[in-house]
Amino acid sequence: MARESFKRYVEVGRVVLLLNGENKNKIAVIAEIIDQNKAMIDGPSTGVSRQVVRYRDLVLTPFVIKLPLAARSATVKKSFDASGVAEKWANSKWAKTLAAREARKNTTDFERFHVQILKKQRRRIMSSAIKKVQA
Repeated sequence: MARESFKRYVEVGRVVLLLNGENKNKIAVIAEIIDQNKAMIDGPSTGVSRQVVRYRDLVLTPFVIKLPLAARSATVKKSFDASGVAEKWANSKWAKTLAAREARKNTTDFERFHVQILKKQRRRIMSSAIKKVQA
């Protein structure tokens, strides 16, 4: 019996991460599949309006919620909130990495200087501990 290696399919109810535009790094749900290149997404709880997006502008996440075909925004919002996907996403390693990257990008010059000083102190402590062990 062959094992299936690919598990994330484009399907109604699949939670996606948007890569480009004003909704970059926000999650939404595939509400309808239009064709082989585009899907209609909706993210009423995350601030993403209902819109048509190309597949190359989004990434499939491992989360799926149950949605009926041709679901309206209110139905999507209800299912999204009931499934707790927003909390699961926020606790995922992927979301934490994106948040850390965004926080690092938005640091001020003084904050970068402070991080540099802390790293220098850590290096000094580590090297002295290693020298004690080696001696």
